[in-house]
Amino acid sequence: MGSSDRTTTRAGGRHGRPWRAAGTAVVVALAMAGAGMVGLSLRTEPPPRPPQPIGRTALMEQADPDTAGHLPGGRTTARERGMAPALPRSAPTAISIPRIGVEADVMTLGTNPDGTVQVPSLEQAHRAGWYSPGVSPGEAGNAVIVGHVDSAKLGPAVFFSLGSLTKGDTITVSRADGTRATFTVDEVRAYPKDAFPSELVYGPSDVPALRVVTCGGVYDQAAAGYTDNVIVFARMTS
Repeated sequence: MGSSDRTTTRAGGRHGRPWRAAGTAVVVALAMAGAGMVGLSLRTEPPPRPPQPIGRTALMEQADPDTAGHLPGGRTTARERGMAPALPRSAPTAISIPRIGVEADVMTLGTNPDGTVQVPSLEQAHRAGWYSPGVSPGEAGNAVIVGHVDSAKLGPAVFFSLGSLTKGDTITVSRADGTRATFTVDEVRAYPKDAFPSELVYGPSDVPALRVVTCGGVYDQAAAGYTDNVIVFARMTS
């Protein structure tokens, strides 16, 4: 697919396995495995490498969120984790990440007829997308916002610098009901695409949390995609 890409492209648009929702828990198996959230147009040279989190998480580290060091997702209460009370459901309209200069609209995404997750079109690589079958940002649970890292058509995209975030940075999501939910970053990790931590991203949670996902690692020219996914784990604090 080229310049006619639509919002209903498979996750990442490039070659590889798609996101697929599975069951009532809305857990997406191999969510971004093998797919790069970047433009489809053929490149004559590799794109600039986006900033990367420190370290790369191995498969064994994400197998059990309760024993994976200080990864978020353990069974603690909102008060124990310094989190704000959950909000009622309301669609996100914009996302702000001051530390990396992100001020972007958020579109609502769903799933395609084949069960794969929609992503923003490459013509809208400056916008982020909310996975609406899951919870909204501010509700109890893991809200998921995705975005492109770059585009062969537009260059660096909305989440190009996502990997440079660190613990303590803030992300604010504006909501359709006029409220704003502010999240504090707990962790930023890079995962190999064949070890995507579906449960940590799409699995259930008793507290309001946010997962922001894009691509990262090294750009593989032969596979026309990135090797990793960059995931920001954050908790709502106000």
